[in-house]
Amino acid sequence: MDSAGIKSIDLSAPVKNYIRRHVAVLYADQSAGEAIESIREQDVREAIVYFYVVDINSRLVGVVPVRRLLMCSPEQKIGDIMDRDVISIDQSASLFEASEILLERRFMAIPVVNEQGTFQGTVDITMFSGESANIAQKTEIDNLFQIIGVHVKLGRRISPWTNFLIRFPWLMANISGGLICALIASHYESVIGLATFLVFFIPVVLALSESVGMQSMTLALQSFSHSRRPIKLMWRFIGRELLPAFLLGISCGAIIGIISFIWKGQTIISLALGMAIAGSIIIACLLGVVIPGLVRALHIDPKVSSGPVVLAIADVCTLVLLFNIALWLVG
Repeated sequence: MDSAGIKSIDLSAPVKNYIRRHVAVLYADQSAGEAIESIREQDVREAIVYFYVVDINSRLVGVVPVRRLLMCSPEQKIGDIMDRDVISIDQSASLFEASEILLERRFMAIPVVNEQGTFQGTVDITMFSGESANIAQKTEIDNLFQIIGVHVKLGRRISPWTNFLIRFPWLMANISGGLICALIASHYESVIGLATFLVFFIPVVLALSESVGMQSMTLALQSFSHSRRPIKLMWRFIGRELLPAFLLGISCGAIIGIISFIWKGQTIISLALGMAIAGSIIIACLLGVVIPGLVRALHIDPKVSSGPVVLAIADVCTLVLLFNIALWLVG
């Protein structure tokens, strides 16, 4: 593998500088037969792996693998055989981001769109090698993905000081969250005096909310990482997370509540613990989705920043909920 050739590509350059624009496009209302006929008339200069489907405004709406188009009947509509869940990249994204998607998904090419979702062309794996590759050969494909892997590693190679500067500000969220939690505990000192048994379970309550929040955040990051509309996807993801969050909250709250009642026999405190755990888990689940979505929408790296923020806010919400429920029940 020629390392000199690898370093010749500027990974920070925008994708729009590397777009291949002579790409065959199809329309959802075309039949397969009409689509094949139109492909013959288009100026296609690159090797074809996927056909991209656009609407009348040239917005990307789907993708059709070559094999699927060739194997379907001529009467079938393109809209019926295309994949609508298209992973694309914005033309303002860096070449490094494109290489990460290609490597992670093992795509041969990825479509490029502008801010309005209008199809601009593609970037494909052959640009990462010094020579044109025969994509029909599996060994050549594997070699190209190895080259992309090297590109990704080179793009991630940063100095220790830069690494520190990227990560430290977000760890301040943990420090801030811890200090706020200490202030909250001091504010509710009278509640703790009336129900000292609560103190024994604070680590458990915090650990549960943090764990659930990180689980939701991990799932959300996988979905948000390549989405052009993170806010829209965030609302869909919240809808999917609500029921699991409710079930997790009720189950964990019931278990801890029952254990605390068996241990000390204090009904009110056990009820407060169960309710606080149920509520904090539901809140943490939602935070694990909302924060990565908002961070992604602000074009900040969600993998670095989301975790500390989710943990800090989840801790604060959990303690406030626990002490207020205890204060309400104890009176």
